[in-house]
Amino acid sequence: MIDFDPVAYINEPRWQESRLGLERTIDLLDRMGRPQDRLKFVHVAGTNGKGSTCAYIASALQAAGYRTGLFTSPYIIRFEERIRVDGEDIPPADLLDVTLFVREHADAMEAETGEHPTEFELMTAVAFEHFARSGCDIVVCEVGLGGRLDSTNVIEAPEVCVIARIGLDHTGVLGDTVGAIAREKAGIIKRGSLVVSYPQDDPAATLAIEEAAGECGCPVVVPHFESLEVRPVEGAARPFSYGGRPFTTRMLGSYQPSNAALAIEALRALARRGWNVGEGAIARGIADASWPGRFEVVEAGPPTVIVDGGHNPQGAAVLADSLRDVFPGKRVVFLMSVLADKDYRAMVRAVSGLGAAWVCVTSPNAARALSGEGLALAIREEVRAAGVPIEVAPDFSRAMERARQLAGPSGVVCAFGSLYSVAEIRKAL
Repeated sequence: MIDFDPVAYINEPRWQESRLGLERTIDLLDRMGRPQDRLKFVHVAGTNGKGSTCAYIASALQAAGYRTGLFTSPYIIRFEERIRVDGEDIPPADLLDVTLFVREHADAMEAETGEHPTEFELMTAVAFEHFARSGCDIVVCEVGLGGRLDSTNVIEAPEVCVIARIGLDHTGVLGDTVGAIAREKAGIIKRGSLVVSYPQDDPAATLAIEEAAGECGCPVVVPHFESLEVRPVEGAARPFSYGGRPFTTRMLGSYQPSNAALAIEALRALARRGWNVGEGAIARGIADASWPGRFEVVEAGPPTVIVDGGHNPQGAAVLADSLRDVFPGKRVVFLMSVLADKDYRAMVRAVSGLGAAWVCVTSPNAARALSGEGLALAIREEVRAAGVPIEVAPDFSRAMERARQLAGPSGVVCAFGSLYSVAEIRKAL
């Protein structure tokens, strides 16, 4: 029996440094026989909504009968969920076998060049190799960071490039304006692809995407949100119509029909390229899709507990919209943890009018976490409302216990601020 832990190897601290650039990934995949060349892709970039958009697209492709790979990050519960085929996580035995294969070539690369692939570059290589070995017809691939220099961008022209909603995030790496960030994300656009873009909030983002597509001779399709009609949540589903056609999604956030419309246009673009994805498969895929940690009701109550991976001001703003929509007039207690390099003050401001109380806890990502005490201080400075309790808990279990007490049986506990905390919330429940 081989004494090798693939997850520990990929997460080895020595190669966790993020170094944008494609050279190492190209070298590694070339040594592996270029598994990406045996695959077709839908490539998805953006700041908010790209994960759930990927889930919708992959679900519909499965419904159409295609063997579908899905590569996303970060994971919520299990490491293996980042690499899926037809909705199933990569089996541990396959993860072991493929990672050993990748390690062999990564070690040879380091010995010859002095460069070792980073954590995400290793993940990308493992994913592409697994999808190729699994005989995937098509892969829905989420960009890790940015787009132009992200390791997933070693693929040739995707069938469809999808640009989700763009906002300010990772400004220290991608640029300090929405236009600059959009230029990086539009770097996934390649000649020969179709492009589908969310109707961006900032004209500079729209211009950057149009310019990148124009340089590659690619047409751009933008969803027509004026034909999107969203109805109130009914039980555990949200009905909506797009272009006069009825749809239903199990993802309850008020923003999810917009993400679904983006996915619908991407799927219709695939159909124009010859993929057999009919309207029936699209509707089934939208209805069946799920995505953990996005305005997800994890406990019906009392009190109701939801988790949301919103980790930037734009994500917090749509979270506030969803709370007003799904839980109007309810007492909301926020259980919050954040990373120190996020704009957490703007996140607090986006939801502050809804918070009847706050419980702060330190994020489980020790390297980048803001302390619960530091977060509580920032909330006190931003909220400035008399009589609003703002407390600090030593761990997630006690934070959840206290948040439930503060919410009461008829209230709502909303845990948000970091995708890294979703698994901790589930453990606490």
